[in-house]
Amino acid sequence: MSTTTQRKRTNNASPAPSAEAKKEFALHQYDNTQGHFSLVRNFRLADLVTISNGICGSYSLFSTARYLVTNDKDYLWLAHIFPLAGLLFDFFDGKVARWRNSSSMLGQELDSLADLISFGVAPALLAFAIGLRTPLDTLILTGFICCGLARLARFNATAALRAGEKAKFFEGLPIPSSLALVALMAYWTKQGWIEGPSSDFTGIPLGTLCLREKTAGLLGLDGCVMEVHKVSLIFGAWAAMMVSKTLRVPKL
Repeated sequence: MSTTTQRKRTNNASPAPSAEAKKEFALHQYDNTQGHFSLVRNFRLADLVTISNGICGSYSLFSTARYLVTNDKDYLWLAHIFPLAGLLFDFFDGKVARWRNSSSMLGQELDSLADLISFGVAPALLAFAIGLRTPLDTLILTGFICCGLARLARFNATAALRAGEKAKFFEGLPIPSSLALVALMAYWTKQGWIEGPSSDFTGIPLGTLCLREKTAGLLGLDGCVMEVHKVSLIFGAWAAMMVSKTLRVPKL
């Protein structure tokens, strides 16, 4: 083949799509489909793996609820196990997407929503079930969930700004790190350091902080006006580290 022919073929070849064109295609990928179940038909294998993470988180929530209704400790153990199973799916969905070369913006959003269920809502409800039930406890746990939500939203926004560039670190603790708290609660459950009807349960470690109003003290009133478990502060600190801008966690 002559050099002139090669040049003609090179000139006639269509140029590779730009990054902006790829982004535009991804944005409208799910707008041009018809039918009631077109979204489901467009799911990729990686998306189904991600949804499995959300399923694990949902089953953790239902297991915790069943424990609260029945006081059956087996359900409590299941509530600890399901977030760990969710982590496995969270780990493999990215690998499946790269293997199939089928990453998408929908998959990114699914990943964040599934993570919020498995590593945000599920651990918070689990903490409530084992004894963090005072009004201040629930306020801190609500803040924990909301900080996880904000952290995932920031991750999605910065990922869009990076336009596919891979960062070498996380800004703030990634939300799957809350499994460390789940492991801690599993240890307390094994030791019986939780609240419950059984005589084997001795209560949450470290006890509570009692907050009294000055007027209550002047009137000689006993008891706590506001009460919070000390270990709730661990959840509060974890929430602060998730939304931290200066905390850098290297990616493995």
